[in-house]
Amino acid sequence: MGESSQDVTRLLREWGKGDADAASELFPIVYAELRRLARRYMRHERRDHTLQTTALINEAYLRLATQKRADWQNRTQFFAVAAQMMRRILVDYARTRAYQKRGGTAANVTLDVDQGALSAPERGPELVALDSALERLATFDARKAKVVELRYFGGLEAQEIADVLGVSAVTVTRDWKMAKAWLRQELNA
Repeated sequence: MGESSQDVTRLLREWGKGDADAASELFPIVYAELRRLARRYMRHERRDHTLQTTALINEAYLRLATQKRADWQNRTQFFAVAAQMMRRILVDYARTRAYQKRGGTAANVTLDVDQGALSAPERGPELVALDSALERLATFDARKAKVVELRYFGGLEAQEIADVLGVSAVTVTRDWKMAKAWLRQELNA
């Protein structure tokens, strides 16, 4: 990326204030990082998945672009939101493709949070199960759910997550450990 983090932040803030030229200038700069995020997601999908990396990037960017006057703080926050949107797109896609088992929500899921992967031959039902578990976690501890989302789905490091959430890196590390333990128990129940 030839542009500095400050340049990206400046463009994000200008875009958030409604400057369409800033948005046009921003997309080519952030595209490589969006592609990395999308590839990370798609690497764990089935080989015959009909949603392609480019389509995932474009859909996420369209959702980002249609936000009305977003209050972008910095590039880390932008990519955290982009990662969240990619997660939502893939979960919605899995649901519309009818990956959920009929007659129950049980799914045999092995979560390898350290590798950022779900161990299963077909990820659709497992992604939906993980999404449901994250939603349950968020009902009683929204910050831990956000830490998982940013770390697991967004690939952010502890300090980057701390910056987004406005907490210390130590708090993020503690939340990550506790959330992993809770998710393992929840998904293997």
